[in-house]
Amino acid sequence: MLWLIETDKIMILKTVSKNKKFLDKFENISDPYESLSKISSINYEKLVQHKPLSPSDISSLIIPSPEKLPYVCKVASMYRDSEKGKKITFSPKVFIPLTQLCKDKCGYCTFRKEPDNQEPYLSIDSVVNLAKKASELGCLEALFTLGERPESVYPQAKKWLKKKGFQSTLDYLFHACSNVLDNSSLFPHSNPGNMTKQEMIKLKEVNLSLGLMLESTSERLTQLNNPHFLAPSKWPKVRKKMLNISGSLRIPFTTGILIGIGETFSERIDSLFTIKEIDSKFNHINEIIIQNFVPKFNTPMKNYPKPTFEELLWATALSRLILGPKKNIQVPPNLTNKNFPLLILSGINDWGGVSPITIDFVNPESPWPTIKTLKESTEFFGFELTPRLATHPDMLKENKINLSKRIQKKLKQSINSDGFPKINKGYYENYHS
Repeated sequence: MLWLIETDKIMILKTVSKNKKFLDKFENISDPYESLSKISSINYEKLVQHKPLSPSDISSLIIPSPEKLPYVCKVASMYRDSEKGKKITFSPKVFIPLTQLCKDKCGYCTFRKEPDNQEPYLSIDSVVNLAKKASELGCLEALFTLGERPESVYPQAKKWLKKKGFQSTLDYLFHACSNVLDNSSLFPHSNPGNMTKQEMIKLKEVNLSLGLMLESTSERLTQLNNPHFLAPSKWPKVRKKMLNISGSLRIPFTTGILIGIGETFSERIDSLFTIKEIDSKFNHINEIIIQNFVPKFNTPMKNYPKPTFEELLWATALSRLILGPKKNIQVPPNLTNKNFPLLILSGINDWGGVSPITIDFVNPESPWPTIKTLKESTEFFGFELTPRLATHPDMLKENKINLSKRIQKKLKQSINSDGFPKINKGYYENYHS
């Protein structure tokens, strides 16, 4: 099967012939529900009714299987289509790395930096100027990503904050988000690491949503010579606690798993069921990210093997079957090179944040596709690429979340009755071609 898409007169996708066997089988499954039921322990009626699956249902699908992959993906896609239709959303954003200093030392991270002669934090002027430029380019989200509580280990950070009149990094983050909210058309979304209940209450005043990746429930990964050994904030009990607190506050929340960092297939599934269990209590999980590990130079895990693309398809499809047809599931399009459009066949309904103005500072070696490329690739499989805010339209429409009055006031001017933003899609697509 040849697949030709031209962007800026450059052929970016020339062939998916290596996936011909998978694609042919995917497209020619006569009864996907019956077929998957026969090769697994899943009840046929449960599949037909698009019910989220239990651990016992999934027990026969824990280990990825190339032979079963088309069937799992096909049913996951049907789950997705039953609730999400033919829209694949994305968030046009600007990535604002407020500080790259961090008290943790993850085995795979290059975002974290040691102090140098530069300022430890971005200035408010820099933040606001970046937000204004992003607004002009049609962005809707200001993604604040930062290291966790650097002032607790770096005197330079503590001194800088004190000089500027701030008690903590999170105190400064509130100030930065407030300035972006008031001086641009963007809505902040912050990923500052672990937060207390009071810190979340404060930050939700100036954020449309907050986020914290669960990454993994594996306790093994916190042990010596494992990626989270020197990153106590990544330990499962700490992360699960924050997910529960955010739920009790009804804050729209982004989380997800990172696959391929040493967890077993069973631990991967356990992480998904942990997210499902927490969300079932509060219904506050805005989106679930299935992110594949990519080894990076100058890290302890630089030679660690990355998960295969088939593993990513498998994990993503299972996440759809486990979490159900209504949840928003995304995979970053910049971490799988030219294979990314095939992820649509695994049941995703979202590409996550994509920026026309800043790089992915967490994965600087992996540029985002252009909006035109993303649009053409999405349309190839019969879907419409649709911009959204940091919080998904279904969350905004259901009105089960707790948004501040400042956020609500701005939202009234920014979204339609269906929860989607008021922007000219044609302008946006043409501008970023």
